[in-house]
Amino acid sequence: MIVNFKSALLAIFVISIFGCSSSHKKQGLSAEAILGNSEYLAISYGGYREITRDIQPSVVQIKEDMKILAAMHIKLLRTYNTKLKQVSNLLEAISQLKNEDPEFEMYVMVGAWIDCENAWTDKPNHNAESLEANTGEVERAVALANKYPDIVKIIAVGNEAMVHWAASYYVQPWVILKWVNHLQDLKKSGKLPAKIWITSSDNFASWGGGDDSYKTQDLVALINAVDYISLHTYPFHDTHYNSDFWRVPYEEQEFSDLEKIDTAMLRAKNYAISQYQSTADYIKSLGIDKPIHIGETGWASTSDGLYSSTGSKAADEYKQGLYYKHMRDWTNSAKMACFYFEAFDEQWKDANNPQGSENHFGLINLKGEAKFAIWDLVDAGFFKGLTRNGLPITKTYNGDKEALFKDVFSPPLFTR
Repeated sequence: MIVNFKSALLAIFVISIFGCSSSHKKQGLSAEAILGNSEYLAISYGGYREITRDIQPSVVQIKEDMKILAAMHIKLLRTYNTKLKQVSNLLEAISQLKNEDPEFEMYVMVGAWIDCENAWTDKPNHNAESLEANTGEVERAVALANKYPDIVKIIAVGNEAMVHWAASYYVQPWVILKWVNHLQDLKKSGKLPAKIWITSSDNFASWGGGDDSYKTQDLVALINAVDYISLHTYPFHDTHYNSDFWRVPYEEQEFSDLEKIDTAMLRAKNYAISQYQSTADYIKSLGIDKPIHIGETGWASTSDGLYSSTGSKAADEYKQGLYYKHMRDWTNSAKMACFYFEAFDEQWKDANNPQGSENHFGLINLKGEAKFAIWDLVDAGFFKGLTRNGLPITKTYNGDKEALFKDVFSPPLFTR
């Protein structure tokens, strides 16, 4: 009995040591170790259910979402601002789940929203910043990173804050550079965790992959200052704005509708890769070696406007599913993170137009239905026992692919 008792104590001690080591190892993971690791899939997360962001997702609701995302093997989330309670609620929800289950893993890239002076008015000043608002955003990001160092692994300064088509709020690169340098200085002085990575998340053109107007000395300094490049690419939007890649070429016009769609989505994948490559080539031309990860890309499943059956015909669940698979395959094989946009539909983005494409980028809709992109996960039982707003996770179209295809159209043809 004494021998058995000692053996039991030894076994408990070994399990305790290895368990603590494993838990400590997970908590100590750096951004560098997580980004590009296919075991840590990334996604953009809002979690807003209502038609306004004045109603924040609660900790209870977010915990529900985290269990769903964890079931999808998502372990890295992206947020967009610190002013609203969404991000603090998110971090609290993850912290509670980790306390309830030491094996639960979820990490966060906290976004600090950056605006120009007089943003969102009819007189934005793109040569100055909204100093008070931007200072608050960054200070709150720092506080959250220090409060939850085991969860917050990245801070992103600005979201599409330098691209010129963000006409309501964009800033010059020196503004982003100022705040990136500030955060890097905090790391050096021990006022931020040393392993946290600092970036800015922006359109590929803003990182030098587009026209020469973006290629300034301040941009070069910014590329040197960040820990990695967080790059956005949206072939979906360019099915309208830059549609040459999207239209069915002459040599494919005798294809079946399905063949036209499948080959168009391969072109969309290659279009995204070309935007990444143009940025990579520019950075390499500067003699700078920086990792690049996809900070945002996605495909809407519904539109009643530019991308509908009367527009570019891009928006439907089948094309969204193909794009999601293509992006995961490409970025996983390239060892890049891809913060796919987005986890769940959010209806506040185009509140006055329920069918607007901006409301329909999620992989799961507001009824708790998994879209075509992840029907296979429903079939495999990944969501068994999980609910969202009290609803089980089922399949859109009741899983009827024939019904889905009634809403799928082949892209427009090139005409002579």
